[in-house]
Amino acid sequence: MTRLQKIKEIATALVYLLLAVIIMSSPTKGYSIVIYLLAALFFGRGITNIAYYFTMARFMVGGRTSLYIGIIMLDLGILTGTLTDVPHFYILAYLIAIHAFSGAVEVLRANETRRVGAGSWKLKMSHGMIDIIIAIVCIIFIKQLNVAVIIYCFGLVYSAVLRIISACRKTTLVYIQ
Repeated sequence: MTRLQKIKEIATALVYLLLAVIIMSSPTKGYSIVIYLLAALFFGRGITNIAYYFTMARFMVGGRTSLYIGIIMLDLGILTGTLTDVPHFYILAYLIAIHAFSGAVEVLRANETRRVGAGSWKLKMSHGMIDIIIAIVCIIFIKQLNVAVIIYCFGLVYSAVLRIISACRKTTLVYIQ
């Protein structure tokens, strides 16, 4: 990871921490902040993937996948932005699905990394397990909006801490002479 990438990761982590503090300061308004935050993140990821497709990925093998992912993320961002008047149960189900899916993918990636013999599988496994635990706790407290918002803030703080850890970790470089 280059120095600029490390600075970018740490800045993103600090933004996550700031958002968690803002959301936790007023859990009743935090619900709408979470909705708009998710919409902005999905929308931004969609635009980024589509721009990546048109600049580089269209010339690559399997580059259309980047376009499809960008379109799906853009649609998810638009859908999430329109869910402000929907009862909170649907948004929490949406958050549960996101955390459960990303946790399952991270656990599967960690298992694959462990089988190959790489050393960074423990952090990935813990991140995946924490995402799954967050999804389960959200299921348990699905009727209590404030608790679910606080749990989401905990997920933001945990993601920020992991970003800082990964940015400060020394990376191994292979030099070919």
